[in-house]
Amino acid sequence: MTEGPMAVYRARVASGAIAADPAQRLAVEKLQLLWMRLADYNPARPKRVGLGRFGWGRDRLEQKPVPGLYLCGGVGRGKSMLMDLFFEATAISPKRRVHFHAFMQEVHAAIHAARSRGIDDPVKAVADVIADGATLLAFDEMTITDITDAMLVGRLFQRLFERGVVVVTTSNRAPDELYKDGLNRHLFLPFIAMLKERLEIHELDSARDHRLGRAAGEAAWHAPLGEEAAAAMDRTWARLAGGPGEPLDIEVAGRSLILPAFRDGVARASFAELCGRPLGPGDYLAIARTVDTLLLDRVPVLSRARADEAKRFVTLIDALYEAKVRLIASAEAAPEALYGDGPGAFEFARTVSRLAEMGSADWAG
Repeated sequence: MTEGPMAVYRARVASGAIAADPAQRLAVEKLQLLWMRLADYNPARPKRVGLGRFGWGRDRLEQKPVPGLYLCGGVGRGKSMLMDLFFEATAISPKRRVHFHAFMQEVHAAIHAARSRGIDDPVKAVADVIADGATLLAFDEMTITDITDAMLVGRLFQRLFERGVVVVTTSNRAPDELYKDGLNRHLFLPFIAMLKERLEIHELDSARDHRLGRAAGEAAWHAPLGEEAAAAMDRTWARLAGGPGEPLDIEVAGRSLILPAFRDGVARASFAELCGRPLGPGDYLAIARTVDTLLLDRVPVLSRARADEAKRFVTLIDALYEAKVRLIASAEAAPEALYGDGPGAFEFARTVSRLAEMGSADWAG
């Protein structure tokens, strides 16, 4: 693609594919400038440059590094859509786009493997492998909630920047809000300062939640099950996620919890995958912290014989409700007909009430 992000954005607005938004246009102007700066950017592997008669040296890039972009703002403002538009329009190679949470999971696994091989500085070694594979790194939804991530990102990104990697990232939080109230946060503050130094910070200050607009007219509950319900769920995924999803691995207390499909804050899984297995409150809280919208397929009618699944479903809905996560589901029956009599019937009645509230047009708005 030879056109820059501004031309692509204008064309999509003109075609009606996206609605014009002055705040988005300002963000596209920032992305256009970065696109132009990257046109001839090709940092070589750092060379060792001698300093003084003793031969001490330091790494120096062939080319002056290009500052990246940190695009922050509320949910549904179009941050991920604009970053994808920029990423597709940018011809630089190699490049990579990845969800930040998935990226950090990969980093932890790679550092563990490097340590097991006896590498003296595994963080530097892993960062160099990443830099070799991506001159442009585009992260979706940068967030820091885990102390192990908070203690690692400073050294990791310092090396990536030394290697000339250009970072573009979206986040629901401004840099100063990252890892807010986290344990030993003072140790994390240098990373925030590094982000401010190496990335231009731009807030996408739009009053409009475009995701709510895309969801307008979409039912939140599709029953009974069948071809019509399945097609409705597929249409909703296409409209909200905007493309194919990828599995997302969430680490919960040292265990791996995989969401089968995830893109742009939207996740999709079946009832069997989330409630048919022995998952607990910690798993559902981790999901609620990670996603903005959950599409849940094939919720069955529950009975006394399926009380454990009903209990897990109640716990899942509680976690989503408290985190203001949007839920869209296909089911055998309406919420009030899912579970009649049995253990936990009282708790399930509260869940029915919550599902009704979560299905309202202004939920999570």
